[in-house]
Amino acid sequence: LEKTSEVTGCDPVAALNMDPDYVKSILEPIGMLDHPILLISDGENPDVFKRLHKDPDIGPQIREVPKESSWLGGDMTLAIMSNTFIGNPASSLSAFIAQSRVAFGLNHTYLFRARDGGGEWMDVCDENCIFGPR
Repeated sequence: LEKTSEVTGCDPVAALNMDPDYVKSILEPIGMLDHPILLISDGENPDVFKRLHKDPDIGPQIREVPKESSWLGGDMTLAIMSNTFIGNPASSLSAFIAQSRVAFGLNHTYLFRARDGGGEWMDVCDENCIFGPR
């Protein structure tokens, strides 16, 4: 993610950690915090689910795709067709999902984010950047 951060200006760790404040900064302004949140994960960082589940706002809404039901095609379809997608910019799978969502004309794809001078999260890459080099 460090190289991607240098190229795009995105935060070098936020998308990896998926801290509750980061997730809420995306979901709250678009009114999605009161809807089910589906975590699709490769399982490399189980602390992400634990942190999100403990959060009083996110916890009641968080769901995880059961391991026995998870497969690449199904996970990609869920992510591409979701109302909102929050991905990891260092992940080639997240990049493919984001590119697919843009191609389908779907909004609310969050991949490259950083804090502005006032500490608020903002997008630092438009749709063209999603298709650019990382």
